[in-house]
Amino acid sequence: MKFKYAGIAIREVNEIAVSLTLIVLLTVFIPSKVFSQEDTTYFVSYEKMLTTRLYTSRKYTSFLVKDNLFDNKFRFEPNSNLNLGIGATYNNLTLNIGIGFDFMNPERGRGETKFLDLQSHIYGKKMVIDLFGQFYNGYFLQKINGAYLDRSEIVVYPDMRIRKFGGSAQYLFNGEKISLKAAFHQSAWQKKSAGSFFTGMEVYGGWVMNEGNFIPESFQGSNNRGFQRLGFFQIGPNAGYVHTFVFWKHFFITGMFSGNIGIGNTNMNLMEGESRKWGVNFNTFLRGFIGYNGPVWSINANYINNNVRLANNSDFATSVMTGNYRINFVYRFKVGPKLRPFMDFFDLKRLFPAKSRLTEVEE
Repeated sequence: MKFKYAGIAIREVNEIAVSLTLIVLLTVFIPSKVFSQEDTTYFVSYEKMLTTRLYTSRKYTSFLVKDNLFDNKFRFEPNSNLNLGIGATYNNLTLNIGIGFDFMNPERGRGETKFLDLQSHIYGKKMVIDLFGQFYNGYFLQKINGAYLDRSEIVVYPDMRIRKFGGSAQYLFNGEKISLKAAFHQSAWQKKSAGSFFTGMEVYGGWVMNEGNFIPESFQGSNNRGFQRLGFFQIGPNAGYVHTFVFWKHFFITGMFSGNIGIGNTNMNLMEGESRKWGVNFNTFLRGFIGYNGPVWSINANYINNNVRLANNSDFATSVMTGNYRINFVYRFKVGPKLRPFMDFFDLKRLFPAKSRLTEVEE
């Protein structure tokens, strides 16, 4: 979808994040004891300062297929936008608005993708909660056997659709000493290096479908091997570790990795019939943050990748990979006396004094 505003070509407004609803629900239903007080010798909060940001980001949900019978690999990607956005964080509330401008998204023969990508990453002092809702229509075949296709070789799948729903919840064992909002939202400052083990649960479900065969004709073999739809569901525990390395006082690198043992099934519509298989898979969730975080301004980059491997079916190994990468330019300032009463209206500690201990939500 394209339109013009003040003579500027805009592809679509596809990233609007308002976190008030989720944060209110979670503060009501999650016990206050899981949101313990931070250790200020390790990090300090800037929640009473207005943290503003200019950012560029791209979200995506990829589909990977490995045909174990013929040892072929295929990677399908959406032609999603590179967005330019602005945002702000104050009093535990984050709002971001991103727009995909045409000058940032030139035509490259990859077809058109229409999508709504909902990702909420909630960083509390003791809890990390992630929610996913992906709605993608229109893909292209980016790689075959690990090699990128030339523009003339790209195969467009305009009828391909992916729906993915799910989430994860983790408990941080050492959450008093490490702040993920410092890495992700820059609404805090991590003063000393710290880390924490964590454990929790993950659950995912959804489907991938196409009007025809996913497998390109030249790779189908003599029996028209392939499939045109699959549905999936899986659930299981996870565990991992997160650590922030602080050096030269304000520079930081944060890495967070978790592994999940997912038990579930894949229901696949093959070209010759339907097949349902159960299996156990190892899924991964990776986050990386790097940058400078000073008392007034910050510049940083972050990357999130959630890889859900589906139960093998008919010698097809498939996975759905969701991610987001972003570069932030951040400036903080104190709120003046005229603006403060309006901004403090959104203070959830005032609205929910007994339970409101969440830090940030990002959608």
